[in-house]
Amino acid sequence: MRQALREYNFDWMLWQTFNLASKMPSSSAKEWKQSIKYMPAFREVVEEMLNTGKAGERFLDTCSKYLENLVNSKETGTHNAITTFCFSPAIFYAMDINPICLEVVTVMMTFMYKRGTSEFLDFCNEVGFTETSCSSQRGTLGAYLSGMGADIDMIVTDTPGVCDTNANAFAFASAYMDIPFFQLDMPYELTGERNNYYHREDFKALISFLEEQTGKKLDIDRLRGTLDELEKQDRITAELDDLAMLVPNPLPVAFNLMHYACRFLFAGRQECTRVLEAMLETARENAEQGKSGLKNGKERLRPFFCYIDHYAQNLKFWQMLEDLGMTYSGNILSRYWTPHHRDIKDYNLCEGVYRIDKSDLDTMIDSLADQNSRMPMIKSIRGPYDAPHMWLQETLALAKMYSADLIVYSGTPGCRNTWGMVKLLARDTEKAGLPTYIMYSDAFDERVESFENTRERFEEFLNVRRLLT
Repeated sequence: MRQALREYNFDWMLWQTFNLASKMPSSSAKEWKQSIKYMPAFREVVEEMLNTGKAGERFLDTCSKYLENLVNSKETGTHNAITTFCFSPAIFYAMDINPICLEVVTVMMTFMYKRGTSEFLDFCNEVGFTETSCSSQRGTLGAYLSGMGADIDMIVTDTPGVCDTNANAFAFASAYMDIPFFQLDMPYELTGERNNYYHREDFKALISFLEEQTGKKLDIDRLRGTLDELEKQDRITAELDDLAMLVPNPLPVAFNLMHYACRFLFAGRQECTRVLEAMLETARENAEQGKSGLKNGKERLRPFFCYIDHYAQNLKFWQMLEDLGMTYSGNILSRYWTPHHRDIKDYNLCEGVYRIDKSDLDTMIDSLADQNSRMPMIKSIRGPYDAPHMWLQETLALAKMYSADLIVYSGTPGCRNTWGMVKLLARDTEKAGLPTYIMYSDAFDERVESFENTRERFEEFLNVRRLLT
């Protein structure tokens, strides 16, 4: 790793950049449009966010606040826990713990740094971690392994997405950094009293671990307040999902990224709710006017991305969707099924539903355990792709729900769980009448394939299948 890269802590630099970006809206539109010209590689991301209006402004502010919390944890008397996107941070916020979501922070760096996260990815390999693991964790993990970030107090994960390379990244970090480690487990099946009991007892053990690490007992009233906020977020999410079914789709393409990023960063906190409320306001206005969320207003195609997005610098993925006239109904990361969602019975998605019950401590623990066991990926990629309530069934249901014209897979070479079955999935989705494209790039590392090549191959598929006529 270059010595120049070690001059400042990476998370401090991220915070300072997002902090400056979040201050842009305080000036007039003319002023920030002039000022943004002098911003370096991060310029297009900031401009894209601000162009979405209030939601984008709040999103930048939310990212800044999140980074500020973890960088200043010692000064504020809070603790830092490395965790994963498949772990709801609600329990952390109820106990004064800042969740450091490796995957989301990696995306922040791919957006901001012109070099991406390549040197941090490679540092993980230099100290002994396998290069065939998922790049989404390694992009941030390498920085913490090299000592270039805020102090870490613990690592908490939950067999994320039942993904071996993901889980191994956290176990390796715990051993290398010599810090406490806790891992929730996820039984093969989600429903049934035996599984409910397992989740409940496992989550109680987690709370005991967090109490031991922080020296604080869980505050029941604070936990209830966190769940109140989480329930608000669930209601807004359900309405946004309903609005995305409209033709044309009234949600701007960047809204999906903002949605799942906020939930991974601030589930159960007002920061997330404020962003979702602004998104809903914009989506409702567009829907009332019958407008597409696209800038040019012309919807040509409705893809469904059955896994994750591509996080190339400067939102190139979302710019591509705009250029091609593709409205975006989301991907696997933004799918939380709650009782507030309409028609889920019609699509046989009820097993993935979690409910929030704030009657007493036991019901609140059950609610949190249920949510964690049904986080994106965990609920649908925890076994054979074509088993009941798993990846194929949910993909076909979502494609139908959102009137998709095609299905696209984007991931990383380290996604062994999905690479082991994605061609079989594509075979079955094609049989169902949905043209299916598999991207062979790395969603977090453009050294595998430049985004220009990724886009060229994708457009070739669209032309060969005559989807852009």
